[in-house]
Amino acid sequence: MSDDQLPQNALLVLGASEEHIPLYQEAGRRGIPTIAVDMRSDAPAFPFADAAMKVSTRDAGAITEALGDTRPVGIVAGASDAALLTWRVLGLRYGMTYVYPEAALAGLDKAAFHRVVASCGVAGYGWVASDDPGEVAAKAAELRFPLMVKPVDGSGSKGVTRVTHPDGLPAAIARARAYSASRTVIAEEFIHGRQLTIDLFLRDGKSLMTCIKDQHLVPGRSVVRRISTAQLSPAEHRHLEGVAERLCRALGIVNGPANFDLVLGEDGQGRVVEANPRLSGDSIPRLHEAAYGVNVVGALVALALGEPFDAYLRPTRNAHAGVELLGSPLDVEGELATWEGVAEARNVPGVTGIELYAKLGDPVHPHDQSGHKIGMITAAGPSPADVSVALDKASSLLRPIIRPTRELS
Repeated sequence: MSDDQLPQNALLVLGASEEHIPLYQEAGRRGIPTIAVDMRSDAPAFPFADAAMKVSTRDAGAITEALGDTRPVGIVAGASDAALLTWRVLGLRYGMTYVYPEAALAGLDKAAFHRVVASCGVAGYGWVASDDPGEVAAKAAELRFPLMVKPVDGSGSKGVTRVTHPDGLPAAIARARAYSASRTVIAEEFIHGRQLTIDLFLRDGKSLMTCIKDQHLVPGRSVVRRISTAQLSPAEHRHLEGVAERLCRALGIVNGPANFDLVLGEDGQGRVVEANPRLSGDSIPRLHEAAYGVNVVGALVALALGEPFDAYLRPTRNAHAGVELLGSPLDVEGELATWEGVAEARNVPGVTGIELYAKLGDPVHPHDQSGHKIGMITAAGPSPADVSVALDKASSLLRPIIRPTRELS
């Protein structure tokens, strides 16, 4: 694509997955043209953009070359770690009002983030990391089992294995290395307690919007199945919000979004498992809207354009909300034959939205990582119990019919 085909005064969006679609929709509502960047020729958000560049979001040089003389009015990245360094590089290159903070890149390296956590005086736990498989295995064997073995620079549950005995370390390390760009593996002690995630959107170092949520995993796997607003005491909420704000300051995040996975132990301490120094994925922005009436996507677009963003984060309601992430019920590769019960699920009281990412004939993978979800359901209600009932009912009605691929050969 030549630069004379690119729209002027456009928002450059780094990524075009399903998670990025709300960014294009928000820009469209505001009459701002968009240029999408994604290396996938079939990127789902391309139809929502005014122009598309099939370039890796990791390659700032290639993006600059493709833009030519076109200068974006703003640059934004969504729920993807891959584009964060590029976001910073291009922000500096084009003199954007908002430039992604360099210190926040430490959140992309799990070992570096452990050191940030320690520097903030936040409770931690045992871990080891190395690009030498033998060194990781030897040092990990001295930790308290079970362990979670991960790529140090991974996300979305890719390459993650729960290991209960030293004998399982070599295979888990090999799997994690296959998903790591740096070929570096981290082994962490598994922390028992309440699995939570905390989202913030900050202005001048203080959170304007804080949402703490419970996470429920797919049985037997490390991938999230359901996320719902958590019932916490005011003291617990203040404690966890304070921990998250402290970590954001250490990561240089003064304005903008961040989220952290953490475990609330029986001792009341929140132990942070990992950082995502960006907007949340897994349709969490829709959960925020359903619960509080806030628009974190609108706030992010405003931030990228150098505009005030407070108004987007003022709550207009105080409800509970949750998201059910839909995946294949099979443990083998398959192909989507049809969706059943869509209309019935949409009519369940409390359901505020349903999105289906997989279309008829699409390949469907086992739901063993976040990127393999094929749809989502959002629900809201006056209590967590109401939300749970709505999601249970809707997810029982909405059924993906998937043919195992081996039957098609």
